[in-house]
Amino acid sequence: MQFEIVAQCSVTRARVSRMKLAHGVTALPTFMPVATQAALKGLTQQQTEALGVTLILNNTYHLSLRPGTKVLDAAGGAHKFQGWRKNMLTDSGGFQMVSLSSFSKVTEEGVLFESPFTGEPTMLTPEESMTIQHSIGADIMMQLDDVVSSLTTGPRVEEAMMRSMRSVRWLDRCIAAHNASGRADCQNLFAIIQGGLDHGLRDICLEEMIKRKDSIPGYAVGGLSGGEAKDVFWRIVDQCTKKLPEDKPRYCMGIGFAEDLMVCVALGVDMADCVFPTRTARFGVALTFNGPINLRLSKHASSLVPIDETCPCPTCASGTTRAQLHHLVTYETAGAHSVTLHNVAFQAQLMGRARDAIIENRFPEYLKKFFYDYFGGRGSYPRWCVDALRSVGVDLLDGIGKDMSVVDGNGAKWEYSDVKA
Repeated sequence: MQFEIVAQCSVTRARVSRMKLAHGVTALPTFMPVATQAALKGLTQQQTEALGVTLILNNTYHLSLRPGTKVLDAAGGAHKFQGWRKNMLTDSGGFQMVSLSSFSKVTEEGVLFESPFTGEPTMLTPEESMTIQHSIGADIMMQLDDVVSSLTTGPRVEEAMMRSMRSVRWLDRCIAAHNASGRADCQNLFAIIQGGLDHGLRDICLEEMIKRKDSIPGYAVGGLSGGEAKDVFWRIVDQCTKKLPEDKPRYCMGIGFAEDLMVCVALGVDMADCVFPTRTARFGVALTFNGPINLRLSKHASSLVPIDETCPCPTCASGTTRAQLHHLVTYETAGAHSVTLHNVAFQAQLMGRARDAIIENRFPEYLKKFFYDYFGGRGSYPRWCVDALRSVGVDLLDGIGKDMSVVDGNGAKWEYSDVKA
């Protein structure tokens, strides 16, 4: 991997970078659409590439079950299996400790899963995770980490110290297995910072994983976006990005809301992923720079304008109206496809505009305009966004946003803001 910082914001910690991998160049910061089981829900790979996406995410655990490593090996890897010509990152399977906790048991050896399809037990160790990801052929591979839900209470939290250090021990096992594979030149292993919502535990994990920086091309911040308060979320991200090496990409796992992405970019995050844009499209919600639009609402049944007249996506560029989309998302399956096209394009535009603003040294002004346009119709900003951006020198209440108020809340409530309009 070749990683080069192209431009840095003179006020915030935002930067634009160039990351060259085996399947091409990806400009950072970027958002990765999630193709969990080797496909984005609602789009072909050709459509995804045409929208300007250069990096997607596949999931190691799910691909190990279906289609399985034998099929992937026979196909020559997941790129060829799914017809994807650009870059790919694979999650290690660690998140399934949370999402499939009723099917799993964690030990020092690894994670014992019970297949949700057949009920058969499967042990996922750090070494096995590397083996599967080698079969997948991902350009970026994530270490197997010991994940605890950010909302967990009780004995599991008391184990946080041990579990954070287990992620470090598992990283060492992943590094050893990856180096022994002979694939370190074409596949890149990233470490994942754990430690829950405890700043002290995060520091311990950060310190240990940074010691291994010569063996690690990049780092991720894990264990967040699980429903924790956003004021806690941004402070953990801030802590990690301040201390991670500047000469390596930083990936914040599981974030997809527009406001979250812009705050994280300002804090120094380079990469993000989430199912949000594709999942919310299946519920008829279109993402725009003026906030989400719930196309199922009857108010859109007679609207003869596109989702966004300035959007270059096939749905908007073809003149498809909100009225037609209201009909489709309410009664036809084609609606999910049309809105997914738009939402994936929106995320790409969002990050692309941020990159342009950083390069042109106007990112603070871009942030102020973005947040005003996004929340201005409601007259208030989420307090956590204001506090987070103030920490890096941007005051949303100065200038264009001087008449806006500040409200408490996690921000996720804005997802369907148009519902009550």
